[in-house]
Amino acid sequence: MITVKINGFEVKVEKDTTILEAANKIGIKIPTFCHDPRLRPHGSCRICTVEVKGGRNLPTACTTPVFEGMEVETESEGVVEARKEILDLLLANHPLDCLTCQQAGRCALQDLCFQYDVKESSYGGAKKEFEIDNSNPFYYSDQNKCILCGKCVYVCSQLQCTDAIGFAERGFPTHIATPFNQGLEESTCVSCGNCVSVCPVGALVPKSKEKFRYWETSPVRTTCSYCGVGCQMDLLVKDNKIVEIQPAMGPSNEGLLCVKGKFAYNFIGHPDRLKAPLIRKNGKLEEGTWEEAYELISSKIAEAKETLGPNSVAGLSSARCTTEENYLLQKLMRAVVGTNNVDHCARL
Repeated sequence: MITVKINGFEVKVEKDTTILEAANKIGIKIPTFCHDPRLRPHGSCRICTVEVKGGRNLPTACTTPVFEGMEVETESEGVVEARKEILDLLLANHPLDCLTCQQAGRCALQDLCFQYDVKESSYGGAKKEFEIDNSNPFYYSDQNKCILCGKCVYVCSQLQCTDAIGFAERGFPTHIATPFNQGLEESTCVSCGNCVSVCPVGALVPKSKEKFRYWETSPVRTTCSYCGVGCQMDLLVKDNKIVEIQPAMGPSNEGLLCVKGKFAYNFIGHPDRLKAPLIRKNGKLEEGTWEEAYELISSKIAEAKETLGPNSVAGLSSARCTTEENYLLQKLMRAVVGTNNVDHCARL
């Protein structure tokens, strides 16, 4: 273990721990744009620069390993000035449409400009004028708002393993693009939306049917029902209606979702969705109570067992159920009904 001092507080950490990880261990927050604990650190945004006693420059906290006796200041005068300069440079190329930007309230650039009192850029000159890529059915890409942190590129390549996007050109025209700039629709993008989930600004934004602000929503943690993997997700709810879905750090998905989990949620509030069991009465399906439904199911199973034997009954399960629910169904069929006729179709 190595002893490090950060902002006057001592902390013991393992060898090869970064300054950022050591600071997080004692609750000291260092701002980041490009960092994600699931990705290999690359320090491209440099907003996490800190001051190390005896050092000649300001290293990035996300890439710099600690050493025995290291003393770090995360909010010294030099560090604050450096972060202000970085924000100043970013704003020089960033549209200042925060009043109408869909990402307002969930924008890291907006939050840090507020924290360090950066209202506008002191630099003039050319502005980015990229055409918005609207070809994907679930989200759009606005490279005029991109800060080139690279999180979308590395999530796509290192975690999703699709390699649909990358850095194009050099210098001022640098932007995130698909191969040959053919657009998202013509690329290998599988519309998982994981790039959208990690974008710290408004460059990648879902195409939402609802108008909302993030501070108007409340997160509800749940399990995705589309397959048996058990991905964890947060439903963002406004006025008892789901307006967006964010992946959660569950043990089976580690903050990732597929296209269904991320975008296919409008069925939840669809007017045609069944909200009560349907029971056939006089040849016509009518809504009934769950008590009536269970009573009918129980009586039909008992009747089938008595007249035709337990093997006349079968249980069909679904990947849309949780592992626990599927376990209960097979237990019901084997232990209560007395049959091994249990099947399941993963193709729904």
